[in-house]
Amino acid sequence: MNTVEILAQFDEAAEEFEFPDLNNGYYYAVDVRLHAYGDAERWALIVEAVGYSPRAGDLIDVLHVFGNCLTSGEPGFDNGDFLGRIDNWNDIEDCDEPEGYTGAPLVVRGRTVTVPGRAGEDLIDVLRRLVPEHRELLLADETELRRRIPADLPEILRLDEWRQPDLYESVPSESPFYQQIAEVLATGDPGRYMPAGRPNTHWSFWPESGSL
Repeated sequence: MNTVEILAQFDEAAEEFEFPDLNNGYYYAVDVRLHAYGDAERWALIVEAVGYSPRAGDLIDVLHVFGNCLTSGEPGFDNGDFLGRIDNWNDIEDCDEPEGYTGAPLVVRGRTVTVPGRAGEDLIDVLRRLVPEHRELLLADETELRRRIPADLPEILRLDEWRQPDLYESVPSESPFYQQIAEVLATGDPGRYMPAGRPNTHWSFWPESGSL
């Protein structure tokens, strides 16, 4: 394993528009999480990007899956990597005012939750209030994470914030953050990740998300 091969896989995914893009115009950014896995011969990386898709009518956790040991599919994402989270969308979106909130409680993965919000408010504002109290309902559980990677592959690093590159300005291999993540994956040493600079994965740093 070497960093060149790992970064090349990231760049190829970005070229195919299958690398995490927090400024994605089709999803309003909500939350993220990163999981790095590895042992002496295998590596895998999963980046979760939770976003509200008006076209899909759901809050979706998109799993971007990479590695040299995938048990199915190709690096990037497939249909099974789009995880819908809201069970009662027709109750919470105003049919007369698309992307507007009705004021009803949200059912998230079988659990009814109440968040501050009023009828007529933008749905994205309500959905973002699910974080941080209910964020674990939005992010993937172990079964979802292990769908395309080996069950015995150790997780060596987990991050809830980092310095994400803008893919309109650079490719992943040029990002100091992903260069360090590639070092972690190639060596199995989480100490190769040394945060530098202010994290920017909070949705407020990506104002163009959901703009299409």
